Amino acid sequence: MSDDDAISDFTRRSVAVEGVEKTVWVAGTGPAVVVLPEMPGISPDVLRLARWVRDAGFTVQVPSLFGTDGALPTAEGGREVVRRACVSAEFRAFAGGGTSPVTLWLRGLARQAHIECGGPGVGAIGLCFTGNFALTMALEPAVIAPVVNHPSLPLDDPGGLELDAADARDVRERLRRDGLTVLAYRFEGDRWCTGQRFAAYRALLGDAFDGRVLPDSAANPSPPPFFADLVGTPHSVVTAHLVDEVGHPTVRARDEILAFLGSRLHPHGNGPLSAT
Repeated sequence: MSDDDAISDFTRRSVAVEGVEKTVWVAGTGPAVVVLPEMPGISPDVLRLARWVRDAGFTVQVPSLFGTDGALPTAEGGREVVRRACVSAEFRAFAGGGTSPVTLWLRGLARQAHIECGGPGVGAIGLCFTGNFALTMALEPAVIAPVVNHPSLPLDDPGGLELDAADARDVRERLRRDGLTVLAYRFEGDRWCTGQRFAAYRALLGDAFDGRVLPDSAANPSPPPFFADLVGTPHSVVTAHLVDEVGHPTVRARDEILAFLGSRLHPHGNGPLSAT
């Protein structure tokens, strides 16, 4: 994608959770799925994923957490967004920081979305900087379908998890108690989301962690400038590095995610399970 996205087919809302307001882009009908942005913001590729989720029979909600909504990810602009996020009190980008405080707001968003949209619960898709946020959101009982895509935090510890000890323990217990599974993706050679990190998730969550690894050769060789110039490695499985061709491994990953959401949120088969 080479142009900004006007986001004209979404409704822009201001959502307050415990007095804190953030913009949330909403579209579709059916059970809610929160699609989190990836660095450096709600890009056209993130919105493409959100539209696929919408078209699969869900109310998609995309919260604005950083960057310029709808903007094509550039190297210069993206570098500044990353810098600001790394020093923000809302995020814990480095080892030892524990759980990012913004996840409390996201759990409140999921809770409100479940009340509004109904269904058995809410799905959450994390991407890159927000990858692990989808798992932390499972501390909210409404969240029953967490998807963790190429989680990059903490940035300075390839085997670390963006969770403090108490939250890690509580997430593990919640998944065990309710029989939930976490679906996760990464590219084999991703230096921001390494095999060490997936091993740490598996050590924490056991069989509840379904981590899937794609070969680097499956990545889009011509992603937007931010990913080509700064990320510099296959990374974003279902967004910037997705190759939109029938049968392609990244498209199969997308369809697996949609099927996972459908199995949890449309348990009786009363909604579509794949993108058109």
